Amino acid sequence: MEIVAGISTLASCGEVDALPELPAQDEERLQRAARLLQQRLVLRQWLADHGLHSHYQKLMQMGVMSLEDVYWMEGHKALAALGKDLPRWMQARQTLPISKEDLETLKADLWSAVVKNSQHQDAWTWGGMLVVSVSVAGLVTLAAMTQPALAPEAKHSLLQYVTGKYLLPSNCRVHFAWDEPRLVGETMTFTVKFYQRNGQPYPICDKDNLIVEVTEGTRRVATLIELGGTDPLAANTAVVKFTVRHAGQYRIAVLIGSCHVHGSPFLKNFLPGPPDPNKTVFVRQSSTVVCTAGIAHCMTIEPRDEYDNLCIFGPGDKPTEGYQVNITQAMDKSAVTNCSIQLDYDSPNQRIHLKVSFPKGGCYHATVSLAGLQLHNGDFDIIVLESDVARMVHNNVASKDPDICYAAKLLGMQGEKFSKPKKVVCFISPKQLTIKEYLLRIIPKRLVTFRLCPSTKFHFDCSNNQYDGYDSFSIDDGCQPPVELISLYRDIIAATFTLFLLKNIGGSETFADKQDFFYHEVRKHHQKHYHEKLSIKVQREKLLESSMKATKGFSVSDWCRNFEITFQGEQGVDWGGVRREWFELICAALFDPGNGLFATFVESQQALVHPNSKRPSHLKLKHYEFAGRIVGKCLYESALGGSYRQLVRARFTRSFLAQIIGLRVHYKYFEQDDPDLYLSKIKYILENDVEEMELYFVEEEYDKDGQLLKVAELIPGGSKIRVTNETKLRYLDALAQHRLASSIRNEVEHFLRGLNELIPDNLLGIFDENELELLLCGTGEYSVADLRAHHIANGSSPEFLRVLDWFWTAVSNFTREEMARLLQFTTGCSQLPPGGFQQLSPRFQITAAPTFANLPTAHTCFNQLCLPDYECYDHFERALLLAISEGTEGFGMI
Repeated sequence: MEIVAGISTLASCGEVDALPELPAQDEERLQRAARLLQQRLVLRQWLADHGLHSHYQKLMQMGVMSLEDVYWMEGHKALAALGKDLPRWMQARQTLPISKEDLETLKADLWSAVVKNSQHQDAWTWGGMLVVSVSVAGLVTLAAMTQPALAPEAKHSLLQYVTGKYLLPSNCRVHFAWDEPRLVGETMTFTVKFYQRNGQPYPICDKDNLIVEVTEGTRRVATLIELGGTDPLAANTAVVKFTVRHAGQYRIAVLIGSCHVHGSPFLKNFLPGPPDPNKTVFVRQSSTVVCTAGIAHCMTIEPRDEYDNLCIFGPGDKPTEGYQVNITQAMDKSAVTNCSIQLDYDSPNQRIHLKVSFPKGGCYHATVSLAGLQLHNGDFDIIVLESDVARMVHNNVASKDPDICYAAKLLGMQGEKFSKPKKVVCFISPKQLTIKEYLLRIIPKRLVTFRLCPSTKFHFDCSNNQYDGYDSFSIDDGCQPPVELISLYRDIIAATFTLFLLKNIGGSETFADKQDFFYHEVRKHHQKHYHEKLSIKVQREKLLESSMKATKGFSVSDWCRNFEITFQGEQGVDWGGVRREWFELICAALFDPGNGLFATFVESQQALVHPNSKRPSHLKLKHYEFAGRIVGKCLYESALGGSYRQLVRARFTRSFLAQIIGLRVHYKYFEQDDPDLYLSKIKYILENDVEEMELYFVEEEYDKDGQLLKVAELIPGGSKIRVTNETKLRYLDALAQHRLASSIRNEVEHFLRGLNELIPDNLLGIFDENELELLLCGTGEYSVADLRAHHIANGSSPEFLRVLDWFWTAVSNFTREEMARLLQFTTGCSQLPPGGFQQLSPRFQITAAPTFANLPTAHTCFNQLCLPDYECYDHFERALLLAISEGTEGFGMI
């Protein structure tokens, strides 16, 4: 009777000290009895609650011993056991919870009812209490000893642990629904089947801490996971989907908490797809090719699939099949039949060589297509020079003569056609092409200058050449109105310009190649300047002034040394961290609009900064010169690579970046630089009739209190020249010149003076303004979670919500450069404000576009991305990538 006294209450059943010491064999038997007792009593109580108590014994005979067994009882067996009560059974079973946590709560409630219910008093004898107490007290210890990983959960699922009715990762199985190797581009699907320790299926839920990690190298791939569902047969299944864009070996890890399932991690290989015309490119190609008559010229094609993977060909494949090369005369587009064309596959380098040879000189146009579609950069001009002319052109490029010039005649400019061609001279240098006329044959007058950069194009398809013996052509840089000329030396002028350009940019027009070439040339330019340490002491509270004083009198060699920064009054050794902090702080002191040297056109955290012509009186032009040196120093350090890489922490206006590389400023820059003015004035003028506006070529300037200061003429006599629909674009360009360029000419000049001390200006000219921002400022750090937390989604249709889910999956797989392109496409700038997406104003908006299968568009004034509907995820992802890669250069921008 001592035992009865020791466990006379339910509370005392859980105390190990209250139980007698038992042999191990007896303890195991008692634990098994405890399991059966509690399972059956809980099941019996559940049946009683649903009016099915009379079927208890029949169900026990059919193997239904616990509440968990109710989930898996087949329909025909239930019919045999319950007969006419089958509908009530089905209804009761539907009330059972799906999640493990809810099921545990239900069983706890049923057990409480068992204890209180007098109908079970006969079962709650001292022996039953002993069994239960042994079970409760011993299972915690047993679980902790045999399965330490389950110890934290033992208090929630002791019964499941003893019976084996808990999720065991090593029992789970993964099935991949594809054969290897597989091609990239598909959304891959695999399933995970979950099983208990006793081998029975386990209903998976979101509380079970299922983790699926898909990685390719260091890149993590986003996954979509669908758990179970309401179908009982699929309750133990998870379906996992992920999209494969990059060829290579993928590592797939499936874990429950920190434990891998059976066979995890898995390694799966994916091969590149077939060549895609939009991604297959000429390597190191330019828009104009110069070659010599009678000598084969070799160009290299890199076959890539639609996801930019380098294609792989097997022994039985035909790599050159499907390519078509079409060469015509540049002037009249007539077919050329006397040239030699040869395509060969270079197996070791996985590239295709295109060799062309022309018997005589001339100007031709070539298009290269694959499967009937033109390659991405497969449209170009070919200038074929006779051997003696080719030698002359190469001598021009090798010469240091600044006065390489050729006679020409100007047919028209600024949209005006001349009744009689003007005699002009084309001067070509490594930096620019200048067209001059000579007054009285001795006084030169500059008519127009084109910067020697990729945006300056020669066009040879002038169809109305009425001047026999002369070759016609036009030059266009996309900013100034094109000029039309004729010349006996057209091919020499174009070829010299092209070879100078290729020499400047390293032979390629892609950003990555230009960046590598730029860094190489910067290192080469400063190869005699050693990167030795140079100690500099500055005051944190007077950072700008003390930094300028400390570097006053520095030579170029000093600026190229490795600065070792010390903040006066502070301890610490500069191993690189203090230097990086100084760069961060000095950029803030120079470029933060609150400090006055640079300003914004609008009050916004997102606003871009522009040199401030109305700066405080203590800020002089020498401050812009110092700012230029700091930017040059950052570029020089980045060229050294590794830990020296240093980005410029600033968000410059597009028009300022354009002026740094020598591009002409035009009205389109207002959209990013001064969005308020663009929306209130520029856009209105563009879209409306201006004849009734009483608008003249003038700009009224006001002070901060709104008082009129002066009326500035945008062109000579502008106060008397009225703006018409025909001249409104000229008016807008003149307004842009006045507001964005002329007003800060001195500031830009001094900034460039400092910058060019370290960086030759011809090197920066190889980039456009968007590329220059990426070069200076980098791509920054972007968090998809930050974007998800601080965006606005406009749309609630099922179609849009589906596309929105695709968008988040796509951006989760974006590279840093792709995220920069997305931000640049949507907001006009690749850099975020200091506070991230939260400080974007207006908020980043994702809006449903009322179209199907079109490219996404953007409204940079509103930070708005418009997404059409698509047939499938693959089509959406392809369209988004195309839009952000092309749209940052003007494609798809609205």
